Amino acid sequence: MSGEEEENAAELKIGEEFLKAKCLMNCEVALILEHKYEQLQQMSDDPMNQVSQVFEKSLQYVKRFSRYKNPDAVRQVREILSRYRLAEFELCVLGNLCPETVEEAIAMVPSIKTKGRAHDDDAIEKMLNDLSLIKKFE
Repeated sequence: MSGEEEENAAELKIGEEFLKAKCLMNCEVALILEHKYEQLQQMSDDPMNQVSQVFEKSLQYVKRFSRYKNPDAVRQVREILSRYRLAEFELCVLGNLCPETVEEAIAMVPSIKTKGRAHDDDAIEKMLNDLSLIKKFE
């Protein structure tokens, strides 16, 4: 991305380094941190040995804001959203915020309606319905 071109997430102008970056949804981070927390607890001989406050607060945050708790559901969400050829950050925003309507999804991630992309309202609606089914049966 040239220095003259202004960044704009609504148009997917976010810089090459961000377009190529791997993003994680809150629910994925929660699974990773929970696993690490369990490892730390098992490795510790001293029951008073505590994980850092930053680690604890990070874990609490992602658990609180995770829309999906079940590891299988988390995997399914990523698989479903990946089918729609979204940019990583688009996938994570939709997975984290779980919009219920096409209008909400477009308001949260305007770039999914950018000219030249294959996301029409019907495709977005199907994607949202697939996500709501996962949440319903979790």
